Amino acid sequence: MSQISYKDAGVDIDAGNSFVENIKPLVKSTAIKGVLGGIGSFAGAFELPAGYREPVMLAATDGVGTKLKLAIESGVNDTVGIDLVAMCVNDLICNNGTPLFFLDYYATGRLDVNVATAVVSGIAEGCRQAECALIGGETAEMPGMYSSDDYDLAGFAVGVAEKSELDTVGNVRSGDKLIALPSSGLHSNGFSLARKVLFEKMGMSFDDPFEGGSLIETLLTPTRIYVKTYKKLKEQIQAMAHITGGGLIENLPRVLPDNLRAVIHAESIRTLPIFELIGTHVAREEMFRAFNMGVGMVFVVRPEDVDTVLKNSDGYLIGEIEEGEKEAVLV
Repeated sequence: MSQISYKDAGVDIDAGNSFVENIKPLVKSTAIKGVLGGIGSFAGAFELPAGYREPVMLAATDGVGTKLKLAIESGVNDTVGIDLVAMCVNDLICNNGTPLFFLDYYATGRLDVNVATAVVSGIAEGCRQAECALIGGETAEMPGMYSSDDYDLAGFAVGVAEKSELDTVGNVRSGDKLIALPSSGLHSNGFSLARKVLFEKMGMSFDDPFEGGSLIETLLTPTRIYVKTYKKLKEQIQAMAHITGGGLIENLPRVLPDNLRAVIHAESIRTLPIFELIGTHVAREEMFRAFNMGVGMVFVVRPEDVDTVLKNSDGYLIGEIEEGEKEAVLV
């Protein structure tokens, strides 16, 4: 009677071992002070940094959504890892959490070592941009769950903050100003709608020219990471809102007390061409709910700190905080 191996069932242990060897230098390139040991153990270890009076650990998790489908179909797999890190660490800093370390989960129907290595190279680049360490992860080869070429990603970021700095909502006052930091594109939200419009409704293709490059290059531009800007301007920032799914309208109220509203001057928003293209087939209100519209992060700052923030970032004014019902409104 013939014997069946794990490889016959669709799981290649040797490929998994080869993958681990490939990513060791990538993981090492993200090492920062506090990392204890290397990959290969059962858990990653990180020493809590000194200097905090009441340190609180913060955690955030996210994925990349259907942007992965475009990466898989185009064969460009070395940037979505940046997206994965960005979606997590950009959330952490909104609660004054300084990112410390990151872990990833990579699931696929068939482990292609080259593709998986490209993905982790992006994750490592994201960690370097966020100044945090990649200290571990999990690779799952699951034939029957995913088709052979498909893969999925999830990320987990952990940071540290002073307990007294967690409540940013209490910092926001009437008269504060809203400073927008530009996005690099769609970031990692709204791709189901974008794909529906661009490829089904408009019949476009990946190689169609757009903004001096190709459409797929624009769509796969990785999510911007705002950690370094946050660290530089932390003392001038009263609150921050990461503009993801739900757009400005649904994310800004998350940093407001019940008696204040965010007033956004629509004409001030520097909308990117990709949103203008998609917007030819989508209502304006829906665009502002599905996409960031060119704004990746919003800082709430005191009027006297506006000049400092503008001089030390690429941000620009888009509105202010006023008395009123808790909401964000476009005027």
